[in-house]
Amino acid sequence: MAPEAPTSGHILVVDDEPSVRESVGYALEQEGFQVTLAEDGEDAEARLANSDFDLLVLDIMMPGKSGLDICREVRARSPVPIILLTAKDAEVDKVVGLEVGADDYMTKPFSVRELLGRVRAQLRRRELDRSGTGQGAAIEAGQVTIDLARHLVTVRGEPVNLTRSEFQVLRLLAESPGQVFSRKEIMEELWQTEFRGDVRACDVHISNLRQKIERDPQKPELVLTVRRVGYRFAD
Repeated sequence: MAPEAPTSGHILVVDDEPSVRESVGYALEQEGFQVTLAEDGEDAEARLANSDFDLLVLDIMMPGKSGLDICREVRARSPVPIILLTAKDAEVDKVVGLEVGADDYMTKPFSVRELLGRVRAQLRRRELDRSGTGQGAAIEAGQVTIDLARHLVTVRGEPVNLTRSEFQVLRLLAESPGQVFSRKEIMEELWQTEFRGDVRACDVHISNLRQKIERDPQKPELVLTVRRVGYRFAD
């Protein structure tokens, strides 16, 4: 049974638009979360240096240091879940955001209720990671070893730095080699609930994963595409 949705944790909300920043912060506080607000990238850096957070909500487009810069720097040292806020048609920002380590993104204008759902989903996944629920022995596939208990992946004996989302996708596929998963099924595994967003985010996670574990990402041998359906792990 999946754990109940978390209603506690310290969340940093970074957005240079006061109305967005304050409405998101208020909604999170009403749900029982501790919230810290930052108005730009430099403010966020200062708060990150002085506090530990359970999740970050970052706007991409800010004066000075962008949300992508913050995301990249945080991901280099921490697996904390990160949700990016992007402009309506900024498809490139979405792709780059996932590439630098974000776990999810939302397009402005967005439903605060949906954001709350995504926050809970990310925190629920983090609790599953910590508890080791569903973890088993290591999986070996060619030169790739997936240590489920320690959330560690090695390629030719060298550790590979995967984001939490990338690891979850790899685990899902590798635990059922040969089984085909649709993009929606993969995203619902990441969310641990029904997914209603853009399933193309799945393609970005798959692309990033291939870059890190395949010998030739353009000719994958492990994470395979099933045209018009989804993806499967080689059996």
